[in-house]
Amino acid sequence: MNSYVTRLEGPAPERDVARDLVKKGLIVTPVFVAICWAIWGATGAASAVYGIAIVCVNFLLSAALITWTARVNLGLLMGAVLFGYIGRLGLIFAAVILVRDMSWVSLVPLGLTLIVTHLGLLFWELRYVSASLAFPGLKPPAVPGSSK
Repeated sequence: MNSYVTRLEGPAPERDVARDLVKKGLIVTPVFVAICWAIWGATGAASAVYGIAIVCVNFLLSAALITWTARVNLGLLMGAVLFGYIGRLGLIFAAVILVRDMSWVSLVPLGLTLIVTHLGLLFWELRYVSASLAFPGLKPPAVPGSSK
């Protein structure tokens, strides 16, 4: 049987990882907003909130695309991951272009928030993702009394 037409059944760890990324994004939102408010004022704070929302939606769209296509077949999954990335970059570009001339937007804090939040959340998540086939996705919580 051709492995490209195989479907993946079972849990979808990518959804759990994306939700965890969004939770962490909500944790850092007040910090980003405060920093941007202190440097750029109200427009900087609004731009930071908008940028973090874009990042969170991007992670959730990515996970949804992977989850849906993996249930169809692996060939579609591979194409969706490649072209979905390009498509999501286009959506981020469109989300910025649509608001760039609005009075509440400041492009520097928006751009910095997009870059720092994407990379920062991904690096933060590295500590919590399991690369084990026994526990794909997020690492299970540590059992009290066990050694690490």
